[in-house]
Amino acid sequence: MADIRIQELRTETQWIDAFSLMSQLRTELNVDEYLKLLKKMTSEGYQLFALYEENQMKSLIGLTIRTNFYNKSHAYIYDFVSDQNERSKGYGQQLLLYIHQWAKEQGVEYIALESGIQRTEAHRFYEEKMEYDKWCYSFRKKLN
Repeated sequence: MADIRIQELRTETQWIDAFSLMSQLRTELNVDEYLKLLKKMTSEGYQLFALYEENQMKSLIGLTIRTNFYNKSHAYIYDFVSDQNERSKGYGQQLLLYIHQWAKEQGVEYIALESGIQRTEAHRFYEEKMEYDKWCYSFRKKLN
């Protein structure tokens, strides 16, 4: 049986170790911008969790706990990525199930996330494997 562990990443050293995996999802970031944003995000409640197998990082989830009128108390997943060379091996599912349990322990009612329109494989994973509901569209406007 493989040695699997999940932990919250709290130090700059851990964050730097996670950059190569996060950059598979957030391809526009360089390490300096990533660290600058991550420091601000964590000060605002963002938490980053990693799944390791045999001390190799395989999957990451970044989230916050929020409250609003339509999701009540919820964990909002901003970032979720499994190593592109390790996909379909169950790492993402294991990490997401861990987050489900962790969120319940925090008193959360829902898990919410957004996924890019082009990420059809991810959508199938959320809907078919993890039983998430597709229930809204998300819009944004760049302000000049």
